[in-house]
Amino acid sequence: MAEVRAEIDALDREIVALLADRLHYIDEAARLKQRRDQVRDEARIADVLAKAKKEAQRLSADPRVIAAAYRTLIESCIAHELEEFDRLRT
Repeated sequence: MAEVRAEIDALDREIVALLADRLHYIDEAARLKQRRDQVRDEARIADVLAKAKKEAQRLSADPRVIAAAYRTLIESCIAHELEEFDRLRT
């Protein structure tokens, strides 16, 4: 069990690094968007979710788990981007 947990911990470190990179691009998007109402883009959300599910299926991972994680990720990133958008303009 210790080996499995060590591998999960290693993966978590990689995931956090990737999420930090994603947040960098979210900050860049907040800088580039002209209007606050551009932050939430329902078509983009649907596209990201569809791509995540498709990739999960390709990797033989449970697409329901991946989609649930991505929904949470997307909503958290939208909240972060709104905060960053407001911060940049005050």
